Amino acid sequence: MTIAVTAGCFLVFANIALWLFFMPWYVERRISRFQNELVDKHYNEVESMYRKMRGWRHDYHNHIQTLKAHMELQHYKEAEDYLTMLAEDLTTVDTVIKTGNVMVDAILNSKLALLREREIKVDVTAVVPHEVAIAGIDLSVLIGNLLDNAMEACEQMECREERFVRIYIDILKKQLYISVTNSMQGRAARKGAHYRSNKQGLHGFGLLRIDSIVAKYHGYLNRQSESGVFATEVMLPL
Repeated sequence: MTIAVTAGCFLVFANIALWLFFMPWYVERRISRFQNELVDKHYNEVESMYRKMRGWRHDYHNHIQTLKAHMELQHYKEAEDYLTMLAEDLTTVDTVIKTGNVMVDAILNSKLALLREREIKVDVTAVVPHEVAIAGIDLSVLIGNLLDNAMEACEQMECREERFVRIYIDILKKQLYISVTNSMQGRAARKGAHYRSNKQGLHGFGLLRIDSIVAKYHGYLNRQSESGVFATEVMLPL
């Protein structure tokens, strides 16, 4: 009997030790893997956007020659149709956001291109200093995660016309203020004081990654949800 009790106690303590020491290491390793995959994803998105820009600029001369030919032949309807086609094509490569920070410009414009492709309405205002006391990779992962979450929430909505994302980034009281508000289907699920992701696997680490970056810089994080809308506010000391 004593031996059985002793063995049982040993197993309990072994499980506790495993949970206390192994699980934090395991979770941190999974989060690190998630971040590496996310950085690769963001890099590919940015590279794709700039590749489209280079291609469009390369074809610019040809577009001008085609329009001149239509005008010389008085093919005004064809010229108008061609201009309409160019305008639609340009929206996929136009970097309309210039915040002042190269890293933020790259990640913002790549995400805006994806939002436009998915026919999600976007309203964005962003001003960021050229140099901030925040690592570029952390800034990229933070903003990229926020916009990925907003985009995925919008895509789950049944009514396409109601999909929107509002982005506001500025310096407030010597802090970098980031606000992302998006439409969503219903209301976000919560578990205690925290919101839950409805995604499976590594994708669920996105919220944890945002939390850890904000904590790293001793910042402020606020998430709010009501029916049909989700909003996230982040403030990082500069």
